[in-house]
Amino acid sequence: MASLSELPALRNYSKPFGIRFLEYIKRGKLSYKTHQAIVLIVTFLAYTCYHATRKTTSIVKSALDPQSPDVSLKFPWRMTYLSSPAEKKRFSWVLGDGWAPFNGSDGSALLGELDVAFLAVYALGMYFSGHLGDRMNLRVFLTVGMVGTGLFTSLFGVGYWAKIHSFYYFLIVQMIAGLFQSTGWPSVVAVVGNWFGKKKRGLIMGIWNAHTSVGNIAGSLIASALLSYGWGWSFVVPGLLIAFVGLLVFLFLPVSPESVGADKEEDEMGSPRKIGEGVTEPLLGSDAEIKETAVGFIEAWKIPGVAPFAFCLFFAKLVAYTFLYWLPYYISHTAIEGKYFSSETAGNLSTFFDIGGVLGGILAGHISDRLDARAITAATFMYCAIPALYFYRTYGHISLVMNIALMFICGMFVNGPYALITTAVSADLGTHSSLRGNSKALATVTAIIDGTGSVGAAIGPLLTGYISAKSWSAVFTMLMGAALIAGLLLTRLLVAEVVARISESRSQAGGSQSTSQDEELGV
Repeated sequence: MASLSELPALRNYSKPFGIRFLEYIKRGKLSYKTHQAIVLIVTFLAYTCYHATRKTTSIVKSALDPQSPDVSLKFPWRMTYLSSPAEKKRFSWVLGDGWAPFNGSDGSALLGELDVAFLAVYALGMYFSGHLGDRMNLRVFLTVGMVGTGLFTSLFGVGYWAKIHSFYYFLIVQMIAGLFQSTGWPSVVAVVGNWFGKKKRGLIMGIWNAHTSVGNIAGSLIASALLSYGWGWSFVVPGLLIAFVGLLVFLFLPVSPESVGADKEEDEMGSPRKIGEGVTEPLLGSDAEIKETAVGFIEAWKIPGVAPFAFCLFFAKLVAYTFLYWLPYYISHTAIEGKYFSSETAGNLSTFFDIGGVLGGILAGHISDRLDARAITAATFMYCAIPALYFYRTYGHISLVMNIALMFICGMFVNGPYALITTAVSADLGTHSSLRGNSKALATVTAIIDGTGSVGAAIGPLLTGYISAKSWSAVFTMLMGAALIAGLLLTRLLVAEVVARISESRSQAGGSQSTSQDEELGV
C-alpha cells in the first residue's frame, strides 16, 4: 500500500474530516456517485437553512405590526375564536400591542426598510462572495457564512427578551445577517457545478433547488409554531439550526472531485464543446495539469448570456421576494370568505406558494433539458406568471380553496424561472465554452447573476412597503409589469434558441432525406 507521501497532492483542499471518517468505516474510498449524493444532501440542507432563517421575518411581521382582528383560523387549518380573557392576555402582544417601533402608523414602511437593508447588503455582498469563493476553500467559506447567519439571526430574536425597541439595532443586525447570507448561494452552486456535468443538469438542479421552497416552508412552519411563545423564538431556533448545519458542512462537504481524489466518471465529463477548428473541450474539464485561474469580475460579465439572464433575474426576484417577504402579511390583511386570518395561519397558508415553487422549479428544469432551451423555458414561465398574478389578486378572496389553488399556480410560474436561472443557467454560463474548460468562474458568474437579481429582490419588498399602504392592487400591477419585463429581456436569447431549433430540425430532416435516397440507390 502506498504511503501518504506517495499519494498525488491535492490541488486546493484536503479531505473533510467526515469524508475521512466514512472512508475509515468503509475501509476504502467512496465512489464518485457516493460523493455526488453527499454533495446534493449537504448543500440541500445548507441552503434550506439559509432560506428558513430568511423567511422568519415575513412571518413575524404581523406580530410586530398587528392590524388583524381577533378572528383567526389557526394551525392546523381550523377556525378558532380567542374569547377567554386568559387567552387574549397570552396572545395580546401578537394581536394587539405589537412591538415598538413597528407598531406605529409607519410600521409597514419600517418593516420594508428592514427588508431592503437586508437585501441591499445581501446583493452587494453577493458580488464579493463570488469573487472570494473562486479563490478560497468553499467548505470553510460556507461554514463561516452559516455560523455568522445563525448568530445574527438569533441576535434579532434576542431583542424580544432584552426589550430592545431601537429601530437601528434591528437594522444593523439585519444588515450584518444579509452580509453573511450572501456567502451561501455562490458557494453551493459552485460546489454542485463542480460535481455535475451538463447532462440532465436542469432536472437535477430543478429538484435540488427545491431547497429554496422547502426552506421557506420550514421557516414558515417553525416561526408560526413558535410565535405563541414569543416572537424571539421564531428567530433564535432557525438561527441555532443553521449554525449546526454549518458544522455539518465543514465536516462532510467535498468541494470538488479533485479535492477528495475522486475520478470523474465519463458521463459527468460533459458534452464536448467546439472551441476552435478541430479543438474540443469538455464542459467541466478536470485535467490537473492545466492550471486554472479565477475569472475576473468584468470578464465574467462578458460571457455570452450572463447579462441578459442577470437582468431578467433582477425582475424575476423582484416578484419572488415580494411574495417571500409580504405574502403572509397580505393574507392576514385580506378578507377571505369575509374573514381575516391570524399571523400564524397566514404563515401556514403562504407555504402553498412555495409548494407550487417546488413543482415549478422541477418542471422548468426538466422542460429546459428536453428542449435544450433555457431562455425559451424561462421566458414562457414569466409570461404565464402575469395572468396567474392577476387572477390571484382578483379572485383569491372568494374562498380559501380558490386562494390556495391560485397561490399554488403563482408559486409554480414565479419560482420556476427563478430556480432555473439561479441553478442550471448559472452553472451552464459558469462553465461556458468561451472559458476553455476553466471551471474557476462558477462562483463568480453565479454571484453576478444572483447578485443582480438580489438588487431587484431588495427593491420589490421596499416598494411594496410603501405602495401597499395605499393599494394592494397597485402592488400586483407592479409585479405583473416586472414579470413582463423579465420575459422581454430574454427575447434575443429566445429568438436565437428558436432559430437554432429550426436549423437543427432542418439538418435532421436533410440527413434523413439523404439516407432515404442512398437506400433507394442501393448505396
